[in-house]
Amino acid sequence: MSGITCPDCLSGSVKSGTPTGTVTTIHGLPTYVARPEKAPKGLIVMIPDIFGWEISNSRLLADSYAKEGGFLVYLPNFMNGHIPSVSDMHAMESFLAPSPSIFTTLFRKPIWLLQVIAAAIPFLLYNGESAVRPKITAFHEALKSDPETKDLKVGSAGFCWGGKYTTLLCQEEGLVTAGFTAHPSKMKFPDDWDKVRKPLSIAIGDVDLGIKVEMVREIKRVLEGKEDVVNEVVIMPGAKHGFAVRADPKDEGQMKSAEEAKVQALSWFAKWLV
Repeated sequence: MSGITCPDCLSGSVKSGTPTGTVTTIHGLPTYVARPEKAPKGLIVMIPDIFGWEISNSRLLADSYAKEGGFLVYLPNFMNGHIPSVSDMHAMESFLAPSPSIFTTLFRKPIWLLQVIAAAIPFLLYNGESAVRPKITAFHEALKSDPETKDLKVGSAGFCWGGKYTTLLCQEEGLVTAGFTAHPSKMKFPDDWDKVRKPLSIAIGDVDLGIKVEMVREIKRVLEGKEDVVNEVVIMPGAKHGFAVRADPKDEGQMKSAEEAKVQALSWFAKWLV
């Protein structure tokens, strides 16, 4: 089941700020839409992390892609319900934090752990690849005949849980022009990387608990060694899993890595979608 590779998949911080996009239904799916000020240079379809399409983190990032990159951005709800909440994120953060007392260790931490498990198991049961991938494929197929998007090149931006599906889209012909993913989850080596046929850019930290740095270097070797497609793998020192969307605003290093990942994505899409 695609979804969780390490505790950091369910931890992190919530971004402050108010998203400025709109919510509508596109090709049968509730979708957050961020529009650029001028005619869009291309279309980016975001596939979020385990916390889904409603959390401010993903929506504010979509706004940035639209405002700073000039892209039309769709953030659809590809999930089938049972999405972990911000409360579950806080529970995991509390569980992972150093314990201030024996009472916390013996009583509070088990409660936080049970809360996280109660959120994660239903998510995994209802949002496996067999259930989600057909929805993602159908959505991208529909974009090709939509009057608003049929003439736009399409990019996929996937994070954590969504990173796997961005990679899968880049294995297909005719669905996307290029992809960007940060800290993808539950990837199969070397199969998922060997099959990439569209330009793919990856941002990943060297302390990602979900993928050891030795494996990251192997992924970089496989992708950047391809002769038939241009790919890039950027390894960010000190960046942990989830940094591109859930970085702690009090952690200067993580925030710097998150900004660099955003710039990397926008530069990549400007190269392939414009």
